[in-house]
Amino acid sequence: MSAGVPPSSTGSVQLDAIKQTAAAADPTKPQGIALYSRFAFAGAVCCSVTHGAFTPVDVVKTRIQLDPVTYNRGLIGGFRQVIASEGAGAVWTGFGPTAAGYFLQGAFKFGGYEFFKQQSINMLGYETASNNRTAVYLASSACAEFIADIALCPLEATRIRLVSEPTFANGLVGGFAKIMKNEGVGAFYSGFGPILFKQVPYTMAKFVVFEKVNETVYQYVDKKSASNGKQTAINLGSGLIAGFAAALVSQPADTMLSKINKTKGLPGEGTTSRLIKIAGELGLRGSYAGIGARLFMVGGLTAGQFAIYGDIKKALGATGGVEIAK
Repeated sequence: MSAGVPPSSTGSVQLDAIKQTAAAADPTKPQGIALYSRFAFAGAVCCSVTHGAFTPVDVVKTRIQLDPVTYNRGLIGGFRQVIASEGAGAVWTGFGPTAAGYFLQGAFKFGGYEFFKQQSINMLGYETASNNRTAVYLASSACAEFIADIALCPLEATRIRLVSEPTFANGLVGGFAKIMKNEGVGAFYSGFGPILFKQVPYTMAKFVVFEKVNETVYQYVDKKSASNGKQTAINLGSGLIAGFAAALVSQPADTMLSKINKTKGLPGEGTTSRLIKIAGELGLRGSYAGIGARLFMVGGLTAGQFAIYGDIKKALGATGGVEIAK
């Protein structure tokens, strides 16, 4: 990923391949597990910190999605409504499962993206991968997100239940245990279909748009002379644009996920039938309820994630791996 300074292109794909392979094989740089564990740690921290910090926005966004009749005054108005009726602490409901869930998810998402991208390069060869890098970005991010969602889904289900039912439990451990006891393991994955439907397109858009914007910017900015501060600023800007694109692509599934995790299904009602029912009730307009709050949230999240990820990678010396950006 070009979260650090992308490689300088020689203008020849063949020469770039030799240059990048030699750089990746540098014995002074982390390799193998040592390298990918650094990627995973950087991804875990950037996702946990950003999602945790945006918990209040997520609480209001979820309320708007679940009860648009009551919470119909936009993001700022929604904050005022929640605080007025439940107190200031209510906007931090679900902080525990959010921080924990996205720590796990971030590790698999960012670490997995770097891993699957490298496997694609190994399988296709540098020249083919570079010439088809958009497809490599899309496939790598989709594979990584699928694995990440297996880890995220139980904690996301707990978070939504805590936000939608403030009296349900006293935090992550209590909420998790109550769902497990009363509804079984399957309840944690009732939203797995919607979370894939939401997160996979979201992540694909997030990574490919970030990579493309980052690559475009570095066509006009000297990569070698760019300061650390400038690199961080470029990552912030690229991440903001990527976040807006990802939010628009994934908003309908995000709304459906909130709805399906709000309550238990009827006896004998499968996940697919519930999704069809919810989609019919929402319609196109309803599926974009809370989009203003989510654009603000996801744009800020994604900008922060790529900035933090790039800085932690540099701090840990995780600069190995072969890059295909031109």
